[in-house]
Amino acid sequence: MQQTKLLAAYNRAMNQQLYAACAELTDSERRRDRQAFFRSIAGTLNHLLLVDRLWFGSFTGKPVSFAGLDEELYADFDELRRERDAMDVSICEWAAGLSEADLTSPFRSGGREIGYPLWVVVTHFFNHQTHHRGQVTALLSQQGLDYGLMDLPWVPGVLEAIKT
Repeated sequence: MQQTKLLAAYNRAMNQQLYAACAELTDSERRRDRQAFFRSIAGTLNHLLLVDRLWFGSFTGKPVSFAGLDEELYADFDELRRERDAMDVSICEWAAGLSEADLTSPFRSGGREIGYPLWVVVTHFFNHQTHHRGQVTALLSQQGLDYGLMDLPWVPGVLEAIKT
């Protein structure tokens, strides 16, 4: 499905851009409590990866669990960045394999149907990522960091992803 492939490619490009900007900060700056939902830039980045893994596990029938939505997966920024990129590669591969029939089928989680077709839950999945990336960009701009262009139609390489 074109839209899902596009959103997956956009998600990956934005995460790469965001992590490049975050790499300009020291570890203590990334971890500083900035009164965000998940306290810090590092906390928000960890939350994004954790929730992506939760949803992705549901989508692929390989559920995972965590102690809480604020659990720190990786204290080391470079490791978090590698795991983020690996997750984004998996999301792109999964999205490329979805069909219209997949997206219109009922979404099941934990063996039960939740009343929405998969496309609704996938839309939420990508919207959640955008929501928290927006929080990180606000925190980065408070530090005077340029995180780059975020508007989907002008992000290099995204449109090419749906042509394959």
